[in-house]
Amino acid sequence: MSETEQSAEEILFEAEDRMEKSLEALKRDLANIRSTRATPNMLDQISVEYYGAMTPLNQMATIQAPEPRMLLISPFDKASMGDIEKAILKSDLGLTPQNDGTAIRLFLPELSMERRQELVKQVQKRMEEARVSVRNIRRDTNEELKKLKTGGVSEDEIKGAQDEVQKLTDACIKKGEEQASQKEESILSV
Repeated sequence: MSETEQSAEEILFEAEDRMEKSLEALKRDLANIRSTRATPNMLDQISVEYYGAMTPLNQMATIQAPEPRMLLISPFDKASMGDIEKAILKSDLGLTPQNDGTAIRLFLPELSMERRQELVKQVQKRMEEARVSVRNIRRDTNEELKKLKTGGVSEDEIKGAQDEVQKLTDACIKKGEEQASQKEESILSV
């Protein structure tokens, strides 16, 4: 194998890796969006000011979902309960924490159809951001492949590699759309 062929393969491998990371980010974003069931992932984006430092909530407490519409937060340090409550109230979840002195309970109200529509729009927005990210990776990769022309790689090889990039892009976007449609279904199911 010549040095240039290897670099084209490396470029394709790097593009595939970057696209997979975009899909993982989409998956994390979708997990943070509320559906009809309570999941501990809903609180992943919440950070609490703890002794002057912003600390992720999931590093300060155990978070469980003992019932389909309830989350139970058990802080490791009971002195941090007030800070945790403030952070939950500041978040865009719209939930009111109930503190019993040892744990914090979050009850998820039944979703109205209007709220479900808003959540579906959030899912669609995140999916569009993922599409843009994957397409930007495709554009960058195609530009890198075009630069190989000066290194003596034939146009046919470059065209073949660009076709491979397009296949990767299509497959990645399809996976993302499947994830988004599953999330939409879970939001809209009553």
